[in-house]
Amino acid sequence: MRPCPLAVKAHLAIHCGATEESIEDVVRAAILQAMRVLPLNLLVAACAIAVAQSPSPVPANAIEMWQMQDSGTIAGLRGIDSVDGTVAWASGTGGTVLRTLDGGQHWQKCAIPDGDRDGASLDFRGVQAFDANAAFIMSSGKGRLSRLYKTKDGCKTWKLIFVNPDKDGFWDAIYFGRRHEESNNGKIPWWLDGWLLGDPVQGRFSVFSTANSGVDWFKQKNKGLEAEPATQGAFAASNSSLITFGGAPLFGSGGSGGGFVFDVKYLMTCLDCTVDQAVADRQGDRWDRTAVPVGHHSESSGVFSVAFRSQPRPPYSEDKVLVAVGGDYSNPNDSSNTAAFKLAHDQHWTASTTPPHGYRSTVQWSESLRLWITAGTNGSDISRDDGRTWQPLDDGNWNALSLPFIVGPNGRIARLNPASLAPGN
Repeated sequence: MRPCPLAVKAHLAIHCGATEESIEDVVRAAILQAMRVLPLNLLVAACAIAVAQSPSPVPANAIEMWQMQDSGTIAGLRGIDSVDGTVAWASGTGGTVLRTLDGGQHWQKCAIPDGDRDGASLDFRGVQAFDANAAFIMSSGKGRLSRLYKTKDGCKTWKLIFVNPDKDGFWDAIYFGRRHEESNNGKIPWWLDGWLLGDPVQGRFSVFSTANSGVDWFKQKNKGLEAEPATQGAFAASNSSLITFGGAPLFGSGGSGGGFVFDVKYLMTCLDCTVDQAVADRQGDRWDRTAVPVGHHSESSGVFSVAFRSQPRPPYSEDKVLVAVGGDYSNPNDSSNTAAFKLAHDQHWTASTTPPHGYRSTVQWSESLRLWITAGTNGSDISRDDGRTWQPLDDGNWNALSLPFIVGPNGRIARLNPASLAPGN
């Protein structure tokens, strides 16, 4: 079938506000139904009906939501960590690590970790940054391709600090808690507690912890982490499937066995203890899992990202809310089972009544804007009622969030325009 003439496309776009792809669909359907070339006015009418019934009402000012930046790379970006909105780090395929010191006006390419060996082949799917000079980056891959590097000199040099000890393992996410200690010069940061999440190996999710800023890592062996590798796994999509909540680790999973959130119900802690004592205590942590109505019990679906807010938000008086997003990455336009929420004291997760308009790999609460933002490969959405309902923002191709930044494939980096999300816009 011949494509729709450009003149007709332009006329339809003016009258309907439709995209070129949707115009082609309308014209094709009209021709097949009538078995003849319809007059232009009937094509316009058909387009108006189709647009009115469109399931993705992306706002007309969507282009203003995310202000694109020049990353200087075509790498697929899945790691992003904003320190303060001015300093931020990003990471991705081909050994790519980026850093900005001016809010994204300029992105600097960092030295490639192990660049003289196989570093350029690594896929850095996670980054945890602490200031302009210090950061951890995590690569994802089978066995020894999952690695953890650290820099203290603004990514001029990197130190390999941990390699996946499981030959069949695959790392999905890294998370470091932030806390401070008093010094003579005021507060100085200490990034002592860290967690690594990997797919199940020998019937148990691979969860590693550190109590000394990544110098030593120890594998959790708790029974609550048991999972069947053939039906359960985590997703290395945005480095946001793993967080800490109330000081304890929490992560989302998926697969044909369904979507779950694993968390520690009883966290053993000790103060002023040795590393060995801290490790011994964590072996006593009690893990639990809760089913989440996200995903479709398929290998490519489940919970991809989890986040929380702890500040009260009228009219909801609860102090803590958890939101999980995901869906099926192999069917990104399917909006069913893509988000759920849970109040901290609830036993069960509740599916969003109006979900995001497709699969979502990342979600974050914005305290300054008092709303949630989620994104995936077919766009982004916001929720102003703690995940109960979602409204489309744009239809871009995104992987990960660390507000105000968002990243995606082919070097895509953008910065959120907060004015576009003011009430009434």
